[in-house]
Amino acid sequence: MSLPPLSLYIHIPWCLKKCPYCDFNSHAVRGEDPVPEDAYVSALIRDLESALPNIWGRRLTSVFFGGGTPSLFRAASIEKILTAVRTLLPLEPTAEITLEANPGTFEAQKFADFRAAGINRLSIGIQSFNPQHLQALGRVHNDHEAYKAVEIAQKHFDNINLDLMYALPGQGVAEAKKDIETACSLGVEHISAYHLTLEPNTLFYRYPPALPDDEQSAEMQDIIEQVMRAHHYHHYEISAFAQQRRFSQHNQNYWLFGDYLGIGAGAHSKISFESKIIRQMRYKQPREYLAKTENIGITSATSVQTQHTLAQADRSFEFMMNALRLTDGFETALFQERTGQPITAILSQLDQAEQRGLLYRTHLRITPTQTGRRFLNDLLQIFLPETRSSIIEN
Repeated sequence: MSLPPLSLYIHIPWCLKKCPYCDFNSHAVRGEDPVPEDAYVSALIRDLESALPNIWGRRLTSVFFGGGTPSLFRAASIEKILTAVRTLLPLEPTAEITLEANPGTFEAQKFADFRAAGINRLSIGIQSFNPQHLQALGRVHNDHEAYKAVEIAQKHFDNINLDLMYALPGQGVAEAKKDIETACSLGVEHISAYHLTLEPNTLFYRYPPALPDDEQSAEMQDIIEQVMRAHHYHHYEISAFAQQRRFSQHNQNYWLFGDYLGIGAGAHSKISFESKIIRQMRYKQPREYLAKTENIGITSATSVQTQHTLAQADRSFEFMMNALRLTDGFETALFQERTGQPITAILSQLDQAEQRGLLYRTHLRITPTQTGRRFLNDLLQIFLPETRSSIIEN
C-alpha cells in the first residue's frame, strides 16, 4: 500500500450563532464567555507538533480552516498558525489553503489581511440569497450582506466557493432555481449545493419545519444541475460544481481516500502507514481540548481522544463510500493503492452493482451511473460490511 496525498484540516469551533440545522462541532459565542483565541492558536500549534511523528517526511497538498466560523479569528491568528504549519511541515508550492467564512463576519480590510496571511481560497457560507429562507435557517446574515461578502471576496481572491442549500423550509422549485442562478451569475469558481437534511442533535430534528417533499426536492436537484451545466460548471461530485481546473483539492483528497491530519477540537484524522490505516478524533469540547493540549510535552497528555485501526473490510467500504460520490468515479488501480487490497476483494459486489445499473466499469475505471449517483445509499449498501448496520447519509 503506497502512501496517499496528505491534507491538513484545522478546526475552529466557534461561530456567532448555532444554526438550527447544524450538527457540526460548533459553539455559539457568548458575550460573558469570550473566545480564547490566543490560547486556542497556541493549542493548535502544540497539537500539530505532537502529531509530527505520524507524518514525518510527508508533504501537505492542502490546508483547510473549517468550523464553526474560522473568519471570526483575527488575520494575525491565521497567519501565526500558517507560519507554524510551514515551519513544521513541507507544503507543496501549489497547495490550496482554504478558509471558511460567514457573510456576517466580512470586513474588507480583514479579508485583505487573510489573503496576505496566505489564504488562497475562500469558502463562503451563503446558503441562500432569499431573505425569508435565510431567516428560516437562522443565519446571522441577510441577502444584502451575502452579495456584499462575495463582492469583497472577489477583490482579494480568485478562487472562491459558495455554499448553498436547497429543499429549505417553505422553498419552492422556482426559488431554488433563482438561488442557483444568482450564484452562477456572480462568476465564482466553485459552488457547493447541499440538500438540507434533518440531522440528529439539531433544533430542526427536534422541531421539524415543513420541508419540500421528495418529488419537489428531486425537481430542485435536476434544475440545479441544468442551470450549472448552462453556466459551464462541471458537476464533479454529488454536491460540488466547479469551473475548469477549479475542483477543490482538499475535498478531492477526502473523496479519493487520501490522508488528512485533523487538529483542533473534535477534528478527525485518517493516516496511512506501510501496513495499517488509523483513524483518530481529538477531544471534542473546546475547554477539554485546551486543557489536554496545555499539558502536551509536560506529561504524557495527548489531544487524541479516540484512535482505532481500520479493519480490512472497513477500508474497502470507506474507499467506495467516498470515491463513488465522484461523477467520473475513480481509476481501478487506485483501489489497491489506497486500501492495500486487490480489486478482486470486492468483485461480487461490483458485479451486483453493475447488474442493477448503479455503476459501470472497465479494467481502467469504475464510475457510478446517473441512477447510482441519485440512489447513492442503495449503491453503497452493496459494499457495506456485514458488521456495519448503518452508513453515512448523503
